[in-house]
Parts: sequence; C-alpha cells; structure tokens
Amino acid sequence: MTRTIANKSIVIAGGGKNLGALIARDFAGLGAKSIVIHYHSASAEAEAKETAKAVEAAGAKALLVQADLTKASEVERLFREAEAAFGRPDIAINTVGMVLKKPMLEITEDEYDTMSAVNAKSAFFFLKEAGKSVQDDGAICTLVTSLLGAYTPFYSSYAGTKAPVEHFTRAASKEFGERGISVTAIGPGPMDTPFFYGQEDEGAQAYHKSAAALSGKSKTGLTDIEDIAPWVRFLVTEGWWMTGQTILVNGGYTTK
Repeated sequence: MTRTIANKSIVIAGGGKNLGALIARDFAGLGAKSIVIHYHSASAEAEAKETAKAVEAAGAKALLVQADLTKASEVERLFREAEAAFGRPDIAINTVGMVLKKPMLEITEDEYDTMSAVNAKSAFFFLKEAGKSVQDDGAICTLVTSLLGAYTPFYSSYAGTKAPVEHFTRAASKEFGERGISVTAIGPGPMDTPFFYGQEDEGAQAYHKSAAALSGKSKTGLTDIEDIAPWVRFLVTEGWWMTGQTILVNGGYTTK
C-alpha cells in the first residue's frame, strides 16, 4: 500500500515551534491538504502564527488551536476542532514533552505530577482521541526520548514518565491495527533546541555533543530537528508497516 502526505489532513500537537513546526512546514511542502497546529500557551502563540503562515504559503490550510493537553477534555477539544475545520484527520503527531534534570532525592511531588501529566497523561489521551478521530489507514506518531535506552542518573522523572508511552504505543497499535492505523514512537537523542539548553550546564552540553557515534558529522554534535523530521515523515507514510515500535533515532547516542 502506497501512502503519501499529499492531500492529507494532519494534527500536530506542539506544532507551533521547534520540531513540530519543522514537521508542519515539511508536510505542507509535500502537498498536505490541511494542518492543525496545536500550541500550549500564549507565550508560544507568535511562533505558532509564523508556522501557520508558512504552512499556508506552501499551499496547505492551517488551523491554530491553543490547548492544555494535560487535561483530557482539552485533548478531546483539539480533535473536535480539527474535525470541525477539516474533517477527520489522516495523521496525528504528538511532539509534546517536558524535561527535568534533577537528582531523584530532590524531586518534589508537584514536579513529579507535572512531569507525569505532560509526558505520560497527555500522550495517553492524545492516543485515545487520535484513535477515535484518525481515519482508517491513517497513522499516529509520538515523540519520546532516547533516554529510554540509557543508563543514567538525573533524568528519572523525564525518561520515567516517557517510558509508559512505549506501552501505550504497543497497545494502541494492536487495538487500532484492524483499521489499518499504524502507531509508532520516535526517541530522538538530545536535540539542538531550547528544550535541551535550558537543562544542561556547559560541561553536560559538551558531553552530550560528543556522546553519539555520529557526533563528529553533526553540525552541533547533537541530534538536529532536521534529522528527526524525515523519520516522522517515513513512519506515517511509506514506513506504515512498522507499527507498535519505539525507534531510537540519535546518531548512536544510545541503543537498546
């Protein structure tokens, strides 16, 4: 079965900036019919609007939706607004995540609850609502982290609250498979975005920039968002037969 981006309707959670924005622009350039661009808060609105302009300039229709996806009702609203504007989507991509680098002994209950809500709860309900909304023979992809293949301190609440998404992905792929829906997760290595630099001091940055097998061939030593977007594109199109899997895409930073 040949699957492409052309004439498809797409929902991208966290689609206003960084990797999500690159995916939105990429898909628009490949002939997507419409793209729903989710963003979390008013502080991200300006970037989301710029992404929407780029999408429309490339020939696709765009819809901006602000929502707090840690609330199940807001995830449901995201998909209902998507359907109201463009009909049922063909593809749903979730790039939402939050990182915390901190010793386990110092993590508060509030911090844990926040990490769990952003990384695990929102992913679960995104998969649930995508399973209801995405058309048969569609695709769903979630961004996780290559730390799922690492043996490291200080990221217990980050990797630990991303880990359930592997299991959510497997279950969803089994439950949605009879409708031809492919469900995958991608775990990038440390990416060259503000998401990374806000957590790491200079020493840690230097380590991460040299840790991958292919670091010497990367412009920053880190995973670039341009390295991940083609994998997302592949898994939701020609690579649809890969389902129920979590793929670590990191230049050899970690392996399973």
